[in-house]
Amino acid sequence: MTSTMQSITRDPLLAVARGLLWFLMASMVIAIAACIVAVPLLLVFRNDISVEMARDMPLVLPQFFWVVSAILAVAAILCGVLFRIFQLLKHIVGTVGEGDPFVPDNAVRLTQMAWLTLVVQLLGLPLSGLGAWVNRIGEGHTKLETMGGISGNGLLLMLILFILARVFRKGAEMRAELEGTV
Repeated sequence: MTSTMQSITRDPLLAVARGLLWFLMASMVIAIAACIVAVPLLLVFRNDISVEMARDMPLVLPQFFWVVSAILAVAAILCGVLFRIFQLLKHIVGTVGEGDPFVPDNAVRLTQMAWLTLVVQLLGLPLSGLGAWVNRIGEGHTKLETMGGISGNGLLLMLILFILARVFRKGAEMRAELEGTV
């Protein structure tokens, strides 16, 4: 193994990235499980919850529980998409650690991450709308923070990922051509 490859495989930044990605993936699994468990519990115990909420919010509409259930369902899907993005990035970090990042698979992974980033942006729209509805019926008693819909930063990230996918695809092609000439 060359000294450059040894320094890449022992790069502390890659170790931190791997650890952080494992942590983020585990967090997404926990969040998905929490959302999935919360939906039936919310619906089963809605009478008890309504009594408690009636103290602060005299008008609790029956649709409230269905809207909150929808928010939790969309949040679970969002966490699943984020899990996949982190998983793809972990695979890319793995190829960097092996000293061989310019492989066709990484171009595919980056393209998938770009599309998934768009999905994240689109999932923000119903979450924002549902959150606004909860805030409106809460009449000042609730303040549900929402993602605010589509983010300029998210769209920029998507564009960067699509461009990086092309860079990696071209790098893999150039490397294959170079290996073919040697």
